[in-house]
Amino acid sequence: MSIDLYPALDAGQVDVAVALERLPTVGGVAPIGAASLLYQNSEEHWPAYTGDDLVSRYRGISLHNVASDGATVGDVFGEQLMQVDETDEPTLVTLTIGGNDLLSAYGNRPRRELLERIERDIAEAYDFLVDTIRGRFSNSTLMLATVYDPSDGTGLIPGVYDDVGPLPIEILHRFNDHVRALAVGTPRTLLADVHSHFLGHGVSAPESERWYWRRSLIEPSARGASEIRAVWLAALDEAAAD
Repeated sequence: MSIDLYPALDAGQVDVAVALERLPTVGGVAPIGAASLLYQNSEEHWPAYTGDDLVSRYRGISLHNVASDGATVGDVFGEQLMQVDETDEPTLVTLTIGGNDLLSAYGNRPRRELLERIERDIAEAYDFLVDTIRGRFSNSTLMLATVYDPSDGTGLIPGVYDDVGPLPIEILHRFNDHVRALAVGTPRTLLADVHSHFLGHGVSAPESERWYWRRSLIEPSARGASEIRAVWLAALDEAAAD
């Protein structure tokens, strides 16, 4: 949800090698993913957001983007957090995680009881991750994003487990409700409700109105990346107003 790769592929702004291999490390990728746009808007793509980004709001701010394709909660613990030094400097942390954990659980086709146990385990790991981030960055504001639903509530995402029938979408709903409650109840933590914002822009919408990459509907398109950025900005604005 945060990385540049799929929005840049959608916009046709990657090197040929990246387009063929879908690996951002093999060539250039335009910085037009959600995290990049939040940090510094692309006026070429989104002129309406000129001057509405972090570099305009906070002089001297820098970006450290450690998001990676297909990451799970375990990857954030094992790889991403290790790439960022602990600090007591003012820090804004965005967290977009959980979707791949849930998809992996779906793909293993567990019994209902086991799936619900996995769901609880993911939620507990998420809570521990939030506590760990707040401990490592003691002067931070943390924005928690809910996980979007390309199926628009139907449980059906073309190209994703087509042979297993509707996905148990209520598991996603419960996880997102958990994220919402955690954001509301945790100091210095903001909610970025991407799930609610994206509803109606998945499979139920005409292709021209979808916010997902047409070649893989679990990834954000260029427009989708901008909309995630918009949710983050709205959360910051609401916090400032309060």
